[in-house]
Amino acid sequence: MRLLQTALTILALPVMAALVVAGGRTVKGHESGITVDQIDPIADALPTGGDTPSASDAAQEPATSAIPAPAAPRPPKPAARSRAIDPDVVAPPDLSDQELERVEPRAPLSDLALAGPPKPPKTKMPGDWNGTKLFQPVATAAGLIESKGYAVAVSGVDVVKADETCSDAGKSWACGTRARTAFRAFLRGRAVACTVPPDGGRDIITAECHIGNQDIGQWLVENGWARAAQGGPYVEAGDKARAARKGIFGPAPKLDGLPALPAASGPAPVAPDSILPADGGAVTPPVDQPAPAQ
Repeated sequence: MRLLQTALTILALPVMAALVVAGGRTVKGHESGITVDQIDPIADALPTGGDTPSASDAAQEPATSAIPAPAAPRPPKPAARSRAIDPDVVAPPDLSDQELERVEPRAPLSDLALAGPPKPPKTKMPGDWNGTKLFQPVATAAGLIESKGYAVAVSGVDVVKADETCSDAGKSWACGTRARTAFRAFLRGRAVACTVPPDGGRDIITAECHIGNQDIGQWLVENGWARAAQGGPYVEAGDKARAARKGIFGPAPKLDGLPALPAASGPAPVAPDSILPADGGAVTPPVDQPAPAQ
């Protein structure tokens, strides 16, 4: 039995040696193929054909000159910082003038944004409001009323100033003063209602005024104490007053019925400089008066 094992071992040794030799040849063949397929960067960089450099040029040029220089390193990106605004809308975009469209500005959110002082709130009048009553009115001119801090010009008429004069047959007379006097007599002791706000102001307010159901502007124009404004409601009444020569359109008032002025008397007696006698004596009391008590 041992002899048989020994014989098989001896026969197996040549077979194993042959297999080892065959495997070594196979590995060597693979290595040679890989060596041939490798790329030499220096050899590829050298010119070929007629541009082949001479032996002296190859000796002078360094072997690493054909290797490309490495690219410059890129600068590091700045660190991102947090911003309170959108980073995509940091600056307005570049737009041409043709793409822009001008629009109307929006209304201010409140009166405080206006450049000027805020306007006073409008006073809402009740439905049955028929004007503000002005008691004890004073006519400063024909068509101009002052009362309770108001200065009201009657609407629809041209105010006749107090210093205005009119002409009659070549003679001038103070028709403005006469018109004011007639207007004062018309207003005396009566309350006037004008369409003015409840709170008075410093400026003159043009408003309609009436006493009861009587229109004051109509009365002034009909009686010729004021001229009708152009385009106003009293134009027809003014034409009738002018044709009838009423008020300022009529003749100067006659002063024949007035009493004559008193005649000029002699010079008034001159008061003495002193009540003491000129001779410096004592003052004698009158006879009809008792002497002063001691």
